[in-house]
Amino acid sequence: MRKVNLSISGCMGRMGQQLIKSSKKDKNFKLVSLTESRFINKKIAGLKPSKNSIEAFTKSNVIIDFTVPKCTLEILKIASSLKKRVVIGTTGFTKKEEDLIKKFSRKIPILKAGNMSLGVNLLMYLTEITSKSLGNNFLSKVYEVHHKHKIDYPSGTALMLGKGIADGKNKNFYNLIGKKYLNKRSFPYAKKINFNSIRKGEVIGEHEVRFSSGKEIIKLNHESFDRALYSEGALTAAAWLMSKKAGLYSMRDLLSFK
Repeated sequence: MRKVNLSISGCMGRMGQQLIKSSKKDKNFKLVSLTESRFINKKIAGLKPSKNSIEAFTKSNVIIDFTVPKCTLEILKIASSLKKRVVIGTTGFTKKEEDLIKKFSRKIPILKAGNMSLGVNLLMYLTEITSKSLGNNFLSKVYEVHHKHKIDYPSGTALMLGKGIADGKNKNFYNLIGKKYLNKRSFPYAKKINFNSIRKGEVIGEHEVRFSSGKEIIKLNHESFDRALYSEGALTAAAWLMSKKAGLYSMRDLLSFK
């Protein structure tokens, strides 16, 4: 099998560093470039990081991006002009930015996921099924915990789970977004979906969806113990994307969840 030429954007971030480690262990990939928003005057994994540019991505087959929305859109603009595939693990996009990503996907294959874990994507699938089964008799809310360095909240995964609740009810997710709490010991159920985000220590990731009728509570949860879980998932996504035509894909497509 021919190796996939890989570029990693946000190479100095936590996920960027983990992706470098995982890609060096995976014989299906050849790391050809690294990019970072700031100047890095040293080599990483034998490569000198540069800023996002046509030159940085020319030799790449797939770009894996774990950065910030502004940077992601910059990468998509370059990737679109070069006809390169992009795996997006960045979170925190506005609806307008989501629409721009869809627009770019008409030209190039893009796989976008708020979480690259098999378990989390199964959790989202189960959340959708549960929401559909319980109907409007149950209220729901989403709880998540991440390390103290994570800035955005709710996490992309929490928002994915919220969308699973909305999809199960066949409703528009953006119309169901409720209050977004940070570091609260408890938070209420509501007719809309409330989120509570905890930021503490070095927690890799915990997510829980709760459904309550007032008489009983149903909990669906997932806990991550190793960051390699996400980098290996992103590499699986990159390999899978190689055979795809232009379009916007998700881990659900990769895993063939119906």
